[in-house]
Amino acid sequence: MKPIKKHLFLLSACCLFFSSFLSLAQTAPAGASKTLKSSGYAPVNGLKMYYEIHGEGKPVVLLHGAFMNIDMNWGEMIPELAKTHQVIAVEMQGHGRTTDANRDFAYPQLADDVAGLMKYIKVDSADIIGYSLGGTVAFALAIRHPHVVNRLVVISSVFKMDGWIKSARDLFPTFKPEFFENTPLKTEYDRLSPDKTHWKEFVTKLIKADNTPFDLGANNIKAIKSPLLLIKGDNDGVSMEHTAEIYSLFDGGVFGDIAGLPPSQLAILPGMTHVTLMMQTQKLVSIIDPYLDRTAKKVQPH
Repeated sequence: MKPIKKHLFLLSACCLFFSSFLSLAQTAPAGASKTLKSSGYAPVNGLKMYYEIHGEGKPVVLLHGAFMNIDMNWGEMIPELAKTHQVIAVEMQGHGRTTDANRDFAYPQLADDVAGLMKYIKVDSADIIGYSLGGTVAFALAIRHPHVVNRLVVISSVFKMDGWIKSARDLFPTFKPEFFENTPLKTEYDRLSPDKTHWKEFVTKLIKADNTPFDLGANNIKAIKSPLLLIKGDNDGVSMEHTAEIYSLFDGGVFGDIAGLPPSQLAILPGMTHVTLMMQTQKLVSIIDPYLDRTAKKVQPH
């Protein structure tokens, strides 16, 4: 592809991506407020980390995607999960009501923050549900703090940069801070952030993180003791090869009639993108709820 045509293609793709992404932001509901039991801030690793607790039962921690906050990512799902679980929704570094810190965004540090918050609110262990950035953080949490993780649910995410398809990796370098101006994402930031003047630095740091190669390590993923429910859309930007790799590292992809079913599960939803997947609340809950109700944790590593 000629350089000019390639540039125009990437620009068009970027516009389409943000148009789709912002449609998710515009659907942020307030329904979760009806199930709210408590909320607060945890002093963790130099942050004032915001959290909410909804419902009662076995705890589930929700980890949002990049640029998102609790309502934008989980507003529709929280009331459903809170019917049978204690739902702990957090806002990670610089997102929503949580302060930023003088550090780059890095998955190990974000995972340590989540573990610190759980300790602060006296939750010894929980099921962890992460979407996109939150899914990678969930993997890092299970690697670094295995004792706090019961079951894992990872939605449309990767454990290494190369897990995204090439067109997605080509798209990331085209992101610019100005693309986010005059968007619902900026409106939400202005509504919730403790420092509204920090917007450009926040976006710049997230874009840098999107373009920084990373790999949590296949051996580290394989050593995770917690079983995994891996959910993706059939066209969500995560490569099928990487999805198969993740599932195989959790003992999936076997001849189940002969070997028996593994503790982990894989769900690929048809006709779904990275964004529209998160709009399928009822479909997601119908897959996640039965999985969370199974035995809490594997006894032996796979």
